[in-house]
Formats: sequence, C-alpha cells, structure tokens
Amino acid sequence: MNKLLASVATAATLIAAPAMATDIIVVAHGQANDPFWSVVKNGVEKAAEHTGANVDFRSPETFDMVQMSQLIDAAVNQEPDGLVVSIPDADALGPSIKRAVEAGIPVISMNSGSDVAEELGALLHVGQSEFDAGLAAGKKLAEMGGTKGICVNQEVGNVSLDLRCEGFAEGFGQEVTVIPTMNDPTEVESKVRAALEADEDVDTVLGLGASLVGEPAVAAVQAIGRDDVLVASFDLSAGFLEAVSEGNAAFAIDQQQFLQGYLPVVFLAMNAEYGLVPGGDVPSGPNLVTQDAAAQVIDLSAQGIR
Repeated sequence: MNKLLASVATAATLIAAPAMATDIIVVAHGQANDPFWSVVKNGVEKAAEHTGANVDFRSPETFDMVQMSQLIDAAVNQEPDGLVVSIPDADALGPSIKRAVEAGIPVISMNSGSDVAEELGALLHVGQSEFDAGLAAGKKLAEMGGTKGICVNQEVGNVSLDLRCEGFAEGFGQEVTVIPTMNDPTEVESKVRAALEADEDVDTVLGLGASLVGEPAVAAVQAIGRDDVLVASFDLSAGFLEAVSEGNAAFAIDQQQFLQGYLPVVFLAMNAEYGLVPGGDVPSGPNLVTQDAAAQVIDLSAQGIR
C-alpha cells in the first residue's frame, strides 16, 4: 500500500510540474494602481505554482502603449517558451506581437483584444467580448428602468473600454454620454456627481472598473441623495459587491480576471511540454453579479480571486 501511495504521489507531482522548466513572460497594460490587475497577477502566480513554469509578469506604470510595445519587444529578445499579452490598442502593439509570432514564440492574448488576436497570430484569446458585455449591461439596465445614462471611462485610449461604452449605448437604447476621467477615484466621484447635478434626467451610471469607478460612483449618488439612480460596474471589488448586496448598486459585470491570468500560463506550459493547446478562444465572461449572488463572492474578491 505504501508503494502504491508513493507511486500515485510521484505521478501527481509529474503532472503538476512539467519535467523541463518553461519560461513564460506576461505583458499586460494594467496600471500599477488598478486593483483589477492584482487579481490577474494572482492568477498568473498561481498558474506558475501549479505548472512549475518560470513566469515573469510585466506592465507599464501608467497606460502607455509605447512603453508596453517596448516591454513586448524586450520579451521577444529573451526568446521565452511562451508570451501572454493584453491588446488594448492593436495599432500600437500589433507590430511587436507579430514580431513575436514571426520569431516562433507561441502567443496567447488575454483580457483585451478578442477582436484582433487571431489576425495578429495569437493561438487564442482568454477573456470576454467587451462590446457584448456592454450590450448585456445596457439591456439589463434598461429593463431595470433606466432612461438616460452616462458611461464613465477611466482609461481613455483603451479600445476595449470604448467597446464597453458602445455596447452599453446599443443595449440601453436610450441617450448615453461618455464621461472621460483619469484613473483616480476622487476625480471619478467629482465628475459623476457633477454630471448628475447638471442633468437630473440622468438616472443610470455604468462604470468600467469596480474599485476605481463603481465605488466612487455609488459614493457620488449617495452624497447627493439620488437613490433613484442605477449604478452598475464592470469587474468586482469587495466594496462594490457590498453596495450591490445592500441594494445601493444594481449589479457588477464579472469577467473572472483571475482566469485571464491563470489559463494562458497553463495553456502555454502544456503547449511547451506536450504540444497541447485549446482549439479556440476561451470566454471568461461576462457574468452579471446581482444582489442575490453578491454576498457570496465578497470574501473571494477581498482575497484577490474574484
């Protein structure tokens, strides 16, 4: 029996960690102060632990496509066994990604770029269709009684966020104004409050990030006593989920970014070791988290998993 257990344990170890070390580099566009990306990084680190791969996570300090393309170029020069990239701007990053593909480096895109990944040569994409996610949010908010909305964009220039607002406007079917802000919750709260005070007909707010936009949007609504305003947000944070659970926000749109960090690393490790890779894109979202489900995922969000 002891020999059998030892054999099982050995086999499990071999499955869990590839026999040869695999070098994988992840280059993401997320800004350093955005908690969303810490969850992605947690997924990357857990995948490294599970596969035994050597994984290096890199990103610019701010939303900077020039710097990000330079990070991709530097990664290509290191000739890793696999490269994971987010693609918020295909025009800016496309040449660097194509250079990786031409160098024979397997590339998987995640989070943003689902519409351009294939043409740039990526094996597959792990994420959600941003337009479709915005469309679903817009339809839901219209069903809930919204008649005039604002879409708060905290990362102007990110094509994926533009697609979210476009999808929202189409699904909502009513007037929508895009409010551009910096990646600063204080500024977001001020601009949302100003928009609501300037036009009392605005009764719907869609944020594109939970902690940086969703939470301050809820604070703005509460500060001026507009309990008639529907607030929804992309992504999760413990604070925004609490607002949903308490009825102070409508819902959160979960794209499961932990999986966006975790799965590409696992796929590239398996590809390097065994030549195995999924045959198509993997949709990690969207999932609407409403009041009845919000409380169930607050703890996981606080842990950096949801």
